[in-house]
Amino acid sequence: MSQIYYYSLFERFWHWSQALLIIGMLITGFEIHGTYHLLGFEQAIDLHTIMAWILIGLWLLALFWHTTTGEWRQYVPSDPDSMLAMVRYYVIGIFLGAPHPFHRKRAEKHNPLQRMAYLMLTMVIAPIIWISGLLYLFYPYWPSVGMEGLPLGLVAVVHTLGAFAILCFIPIHLYLALTTGESPQEKLMEMIVGHEAKNG
Repeated sequence: MSQIYYYSLFERFWHWSQALLIIGMLITGFEIHGTYHLLGFEQAIDLHTIMAWILIGLWLLALFWHTTTGEWRQYVPSDPDSMLAMVRYYVIGIFLGAPHPFHRKRAEKHNPLQRMAYLMLTMVIAPIIWISGLLYLFYPYWPSVGMEGLPLGLVAVVHTLGAFAILCFIPIHLYLALTTGESPQEKLMEMIVGHEAKNG
């Protein structure tokens, strides 16, 4: 068996740490929103804030790692034809047993739709959440920087919409991870051990 390593130790650490923090922030965030009562409002706020700062630190570390290793190239969108081929495969081809239109390599480990999804997550959804969350956190200081006219309710709604976008991303991500491999655990195991086993 030859092993092709797709995910480094740091990438796996980043993936699972980020997943746990995001799930924790969704749980505490929706409690803060009043959706349910689990930990108590004050404790939910404290935990949500702590996890947010840890996640910001993790993202800064990941930004440094992606920049210095050149792995940022994994998220550059592919040509539109490749993306359309992936859409056709996921909508029709996968159910008809069609061959996968993307053959990954270590230098291109994400298919065209994954690249676009991760880019949108990083460049659109994440900034919405981070900017609105930090604005909300530093609300007491708004008057000192001339932002007292900004409606707090609008910031809260934008932050909640960002949370719902993440909440939608998670089941789609899990569905594709568990259904597009040769077995349900194949993609999951790759993100645990870092490599794909191939007959060699």
